[in-house]
Amino acid sequence: MILYPVLHIYPDRIEHNAKNLKKLCDSGKIKITGVTKVVSGNIEVAQAMLKAGITSIGDSRIQNIIHMKKNGINAEFIMLRIPMKSELELVVENVDITLVSELKTVEWLNEIAKEKNKIQDIVYMVDVGDLREGVWYENAVSEIVSAQKFSNICLKGIGTNLGCFGGVLPSIENMNILLEIKNEIEEILNRKLEIISGGNSAALPLIESGKLPEGINHFRLGESIICGTDVTNNRNVPGNRQDTVILEAQIIELKEKPSVPVGEIGFDAFGRKPVFEDKGKRLKAILAIGEQDISPDGLIPLDEKIEVLHSSSDHTIVDLTESDNQYKLGDTIKFKMSYGSLLKAITSKYVEKKIEK
Repeated sequence: MILYPVLHIYPDRIEHNAKNLKKLCDSGKIKITGVTKVVSGNIEVAQAMLKAGITSIGDSRIQNIIHMKKNGINAEFIMLRIPMKSELELVVENVDITLVSELKTVEWLNEIAKEKNKIQDIVYMVDVGDLREGVWYENAVSEIVSAQKFSNICLKGIGTNLGCFGGVLPSIENMNILLEIKNEIEEILNRKLEIISGGNSAALPLIESGKLPEGINHFRLGESIICGTDVTNNRNVPGNRQDTVILEAQIIELKEKPSVPVGEIGFDAFGRKPVFEDKGKRLKAILAIGEQDISPDGLIPLDEKIEVLHSSSDHTIVDLTESDNQYKLGDTIKFKMSYGSLLKAITSKYVEKKIEK
């Protein structure tokens, strides 16, 4: 028995995307960490990345890293989210490299690493303008150098994140800021930093155009591998597939109704005031999936003549009027998904996950 909604996951298509990006990054001498957070550390997706030749896996949740390690994923593991104090013991036990942005966190990591007789590798994050994690670039050198004073900590490198909060695009200028900080730190420490992590999928155009400054040698890629997209630059990644994960939802109501509600319009359940265009009566379907499971603006129907109208917490309403298909009650509709919509669907326990061979 199939219980809808279902996410159909295609590891072979994800492997194709990973191979394509590895070839691109190899040409620029860039090491990839494959990021599994959007699929909650899915084992088959991690395996697809390994089959593509990626040897480093990153995730933001320690639970996902532990899950992957317990299920035979043999890789270098990087903790991408700055760790909470409450999870530091698990981080030291299970993670090879940890991204950090606070000296106090480094001090706590050092204490636990010393107790466990381990050297904990870190990458210190630098904020070059996006206003998410990292020491502000103007103050970076002195703080990062101080992180190397701890006996059981190894400063493996530095990194930055762009596009995720402020939407700041990676550029030659902000990559050079990171490299200037790297050069100053190396001069003070009298040694080379192994990892200079220039960011995520949003930075790929710099490699594609040949404009990535020399010295950036590491990218953290999730969206571009798993979704085949680069939402920050509003594009599909060249050569990559976007049909790697397909959502299938079932029709629970199919009726012709007006295109504009009757009565005074207030706010919906999420505090939004909907806007409607009068198109007369339309054939509308209600699907058994909602905002608890997806973001409706991230649903892309495979039937291109279907229009996604709106969602409540449990229902998504679509307009079938222009479709050439004769849908019936109980039929299903399939969608490609944006990164944000996939993130919710994977996390929802109400959406079945099915690995397709």
